[in-house]
Formats: sequence, structure tokens, C-alpha cells
Amino acid sequence: MNPETVLSNARVVLDDEILDGSVLLRDGVIADIGPRVAAGGEDLDGDLLLPGLVELHTDHLEAHAQPRPGTHWDPVPAVLAHDVQLSGAGVTTVFDAVRIGSEGFGDQVTARARSLAEAIEHAAQAGITRAEHFIHLRCEVAAPATVAEFEALGDLRTLRLASLMDHTPGQRQYADLEAFRRYVVGKGRVGADGVEDLMVRLKSVALEFSVPNRAAIAQLATAAGITLAAHDDATVEHVEESASFGVAISEFPTTVVAARAARAHGQVVVMGAPNVVRGGSQSGNVAAAELLALGLLDVLSSDYVPASPLQAVVQLDADGTCPLVEGVKLVSGNPARAVGLHDRGAVVVGRRADLVRVRVHRQPGDERHPRGRAVPVVRGVYRQGVRVL
Repeated sequence: MNPETVLSNARVVLDDEILDGSVLLRDGVIADIGPRVAAGGEDLDGDLLLPGLVELHTDHLEAHAQPRPGTHWDPVPAVLAHDVQLSGAGVTTVFDAVRIGSEGFGDQVTARARSLAEAIEHAAQAGITRAEHFIHLRCEVAAPATVAEFEALGDLRTLRLASLMDHTPGQRQYADLEAFRRYVVGKGRVGADGVEDLMVRLKSVALEFSVPNRAAIAQLATAAGITLAAHDDATVEHVEESASFGVAISEFPTTVVAARAARAHGQVVVMGAPNVVRGGSQSGNVAAAELLALGLLDVLSSDYVPASPLQAVVQLDADGTCPLVEGVKLVSGNPARAVGLHDRGAVVVGRRADLVRVRVHRQPGDERHPRGRAVPVVRGVYRQGVRVL
């Protein structure tokens, strides 16, 4: 392998401008950036060159591990399929969501947590993934065994992020009970005639376990040096509680009030990129675009659509809503800093050479995008200077 690579004739997206020029990669890091077309090297033909995306919250691995209800895929091939899909969306660092804490649907998610986590670690250690993978443990606090399950997974080498979730109907993400009904019935988790009984049961369990589990998991995570996130905070009281636990990241706050409170407490505000692409929340909560306009949005994550962060930032740029140099920070630099990965996330000399070559395909406009629709086409991905896609 040649430890030195020149990427020439690129539109390089820096922190404050887009520079027509070249980037020199040496020994896995960015060695030089210049406003010139270098002789030799790889000609990028005027394509954009972005820092590799850093993905903090993706649920998509579970779709590969269970492609249909009741059908389970071998976990290592599932991780590899998930990995190539994320790489194809420009992601070079990913925090794979692994859920613990059954919400009472009988779907055995906690029984699969260990096998999925071990598959992630095996693939990473074997060097067979394109992106660098870490584990994001999503902890459903409104479940009886969540604390014990967290303790059982505490030995995972790549566990770097944990989120405190509470999907009890009637609050947070599911303040709108009709949204909860649509979701669980649409997922086939319960029939329409069983929703009311399910809600009663979930609320009863939550009353007993949510508060003590939230505090216990926060304490365990803090002791282990794991970054903490709060999921779906909706009120000032929710945010104040999470701040008291040392939460650094506010994932998907459901109201402007909660987002403002999170920012006031120094929390990084994360929203789902599908919310931007679709034009709003599927649960009827605050729109990510509204938080962006208010200056209350720091990070976009893919949530349930791997390609959505890159699609969101190129469309925001095309719409004149958010310039590309600022949009890229939402999906690269800001998420990297939020989890302490200060060696990546920007095209800067000395940083890791995690880079994405992108060409933007233009389509005719529509009512939502009168300036035209923008589709990112990933044409190359480099991780630590090595082309992986």
C-alpha cells in the first residue's frame, strides 16, 4: 500500500469555505491542503471532498439482523451489510445502536443485544469493516431488567455511548397516544384490539422502574467513562433531570422548550435527518428545521434512514437554508466532538484522513424545493487515507 495519496481537482469543504484544490494524504492523516491542481494523484473531476460523516444514532443494524418479523440473520454478515450501506452514505465512523430493555412486546431485543454487540466488536477487531464502529447502547429505562443488562454488557470494548430512553405512551416521543397506536400496530407488535391493554401495562411498569433505572444507568455509565445521552426530552424538568445525571447529548428533544433548556445546560442537540428530509417529525413533534432556524440544532443523525444525513445537508444547501460548510459540521465535526473524537470530523492538516467524495445530482424543483432537488452521489470513501469504497 502506498502511504501517500494525492486527491486533486476537488472542491474541498473546509470549516469556513469551499476551496478548489488538492489534499495530500500521508500515513493515515491529512498532510497538506492546497489551492491548486496537483500533478498526478487521483483527479476528482471537480467533485466535493467532505470530511467523513460521524454517525451517532442509527437503528438500521437491527433491520439487517431481523430483516422480517421472526427472521434472524447471522449477526456478523448483518454488521457487514449494515457497514457497506453506511459507507455508501459517506459514513466513516458509526455508533451502532443496540437496544436493551424490553418494552413488553415479546420481541426478544435484549436477548439479541449480546450477539449483535459481539458481532460489532468481532468485525471491528478483524478489520473487515469499511467504517470504524463503536457501540451506542440504547437503554429503555421503563423495563424491569435494564440495569442488570447494562451491567452484563459493561465489558464491551467499543461501548462509548449510552442513551436513556423512555417510550412509555403518553409522554416524551409518544405524548400523542394516536402516534403510539399507529406505530405499534403498523409494526405488527400488537393488534388494534390490544393497544389499550398494552398501554395500561406499559404505564404501570414505567411507574415502578423508570426513575430508579434512569439514575442507576447514568451512574454506571459515568463511572465507566461512557458518554451519556437523553432521548426524547420534552420539558424543562426532563432536561434538568438529565443534566443532573451528567448527560452531554440531547437526542431528539420533542419541543422547542426542551431544546432551549438542553442548550442552556450545555448539551449537544441531536435531531434525525429523516425529519429534515421529510419536512417534519413522524410523531408530530418539533421539526428539526425549526430548531435549525432557531440556532438550536448541533447534529443530524440517520436514525432509521442511513442516507439521510448527507441528503439533508446537500438539500439544505440547495434550498439556501444552510450553507454546505455549516451543514457538514452537523454531520461530521459536531458529532465527533460530542463523543470526544477530536482526531476527525474536519478537513484540517493533522486530522485523520477520513474523507468522502461526493457529486451532487440536480433534479427539477417541486413545491417544497423550488430551487431544485439535490441528491448526493457518493463516489469514493477514504478511511485513514485508504480508499474503502
